[in-house]
Amino acid sequence: MLKIGQEAPDFTLFDQNGNQVSLSNFKGKQNVVIFFYPKDNTPGCTAQSCSFRDNYVGFKSLNTQVLGISDDSTESHQTFSQKNRLTYPILSDEKGVVREKYGLKKFLGFLPSRTSFAINAEGKITAVFSSQLQVSKHIDEMLKACQKMAPKTRP
Repeated sequence: MLKIGQEAPDFTLFDQNGNQVSLSNFKGKQNVVIFFYPKDNTPGCTAQSCSFRDNYVGFKSLNTQVLGISDDSTESHQTFSQKNRLTYPILSDEKGVVREKYGLKKFLGFLPSRTSFAINAEGKITAVFSSQLQVSKHIDEMLKACQKMAPKTRP
């Protein structure tokens, strides 16, 4: 798995609306949080995705774009996104190419891992959190990482 300080590999995937999204589009402009999750419409993934939705304003205030990624199709993502009123792109990595670029292994040998990465505007990974079961902790850890990346204001 990629580590803090490494360059985040670029990728281009389709979102739930059929739009191409590339990580490089954000370089030099915004921080990015990528959360890889196992599957649309499962209890843990729904809770995690909705928690990112509920905290989206906080991420945006920290100049951060949230991107969800799973192996599901764009059609599955579109239904999942509409059902849960998701406010950020969820990207389809049906062949697992991006998961592989990020060095993510299958949990227990068969379940796609649940891992989140915070990436600064320069494209470097600043935080990594991986846990299949602590779904809400992904949001907490990524918000903390984004707060550390926020420019410091002077009194």
